[in-house]
Amino acid sequence: MIKFIPAELTLGLRSKILRNGIAPAECVFPTDHVEGAFHLAYYMGDEIATIASFFPKNYKDGKEDGYQLRGMATDEGFGGKGYGAELVKFAIAYIKNTNAQYIWCNARTSATGFYQKLGFQLMGEEFEIAGVGPHYEMILNLY
Repeated sequence: MIKFIPAELTLGLRSKILRNGIAPAECVFPTDHVEGAFHLAYYMGDEIATIASFFPKNYKDGKEDGYQLRGMATDEGFGGKGYGAELVKFAIAYIKNTNAQYIWCNARTSATGFYQKLGFQLMGEEFEIAGVGPHYEMILNLY
């Protein structure tokens, strides 16, 4: 089951999966509470399997409105079951009710195949995020 959650409930998985166990307080994004931001979790019973955060932010110098996907993580033992894809599809449907024309993200190189299956396209060359690893910018046009 997919639910909207407060940003604070994303911090545990952000820390564990995305930031090598650093203190959850250090996993807060500056955009967690901007107007229009929302956070989703895919629950298996009482346990959070997958999380992702979305917030209004245009891609580079884009004149059309966009949303950035950030902090997507699936807990160990839940990967490969389709929960992440369902969560992103839920977010796409939700974002289509805004003025946004696209969703973009900085995808870990290891996750580009996942995003491509959902229709995202690679934008540019691979780049490194210090302390996190190699990434690609990816974009999904909604219309």
